[in-house]
Amino acid sequence: MQIKQRRSKKVSEILNDLSLSSKRGVAWLIDPDEFDFEKLEEEFFWQASQAELDLIFIGGSQGLTTGVDELISALQQKLPSIPKVIFPGSELQISDQADALLFLSLLSGRNPEYLIGQQVKAVEKLRSSQLEILSTAYLLVNDGDICSVHRKSETFPLLNQDIDQIVNTALAGKYLGMRHFYLDAGSGSDSTVSPEVIKAVKSAVNRPLIIGGGLDSLEKVQRCFDADADLIVIGNQAQKNPDFLIEVLDYKRFYNAALHIDE
Repeated sequence: MQIKQRRSKKVSEILNDLSLSSKRGVAWLIDPDEFDFEKLEEEFFWQASQAELDLIFIGGSQGLTTGVDELISALQQKLPSIPKVIFPGSELQISDQADALLFLSLLSGRNPEYLIGQQVKAVEKLRSSQLEILSTAYLLVNDGDICSVHRKSETFPLLNQDIDQIVNTALAGKYLGMRHFYLDAGSGSDSTVSPEVIKAVKSAVNRPLIIGGGLDSLEKVQRCFDADADLIVIGNQAQKNPDFLIEVLDYKRFYNAALHIDE
């Protein structure tokens, strides 16, 4: 089977195009500590390419991975046209093999290590790399579930019902110059970022908005799309059931076609 090729774009261009066009996108989040290539057949990679997966995020909240370069190299063989983006749990996960890096600042918490500490540690690697660096306001938001990312960062999530606090936090990121916004319920969270929060933040920041965590059904994906999420992230559920990622990609194509949005 021939893997579908697409014209290369910068990741920032992909995200901006999604935000400006009202088109919806899907990213596949891979945790290098848990990912096993041998569990996936060639048919899966062919389907992911044909169904127009937008981005691949690589990273894990534990931040102790040693095989990131090898994973990205293997993914490049399987899905060469899809940009690979580092979603770092720590500065240890930076890899020049990727196309871009989400330069995250965890604004929802007050732990200085993840507000600025890890970022300073990463600079020596980044200044000599060719990675596209994407300044990203990162907010943990759910109904109060505590996931691995909260334990690792030693922070609590903002609660969905505190919409004003979430919007103000996101706007603080915008005023600091951040260009991308990632609201994350946390991998394996029972709750998701609520549609009300998504709508409010998108309206306030008017920038590319990424939503992840707890998206384990098409119903939840649809709610995010309807609420104006530009890019949704499928991670834990795809690890459990790779076919779910293909279902989400097929649904994305149907959703975008229903809106009469062309490529």
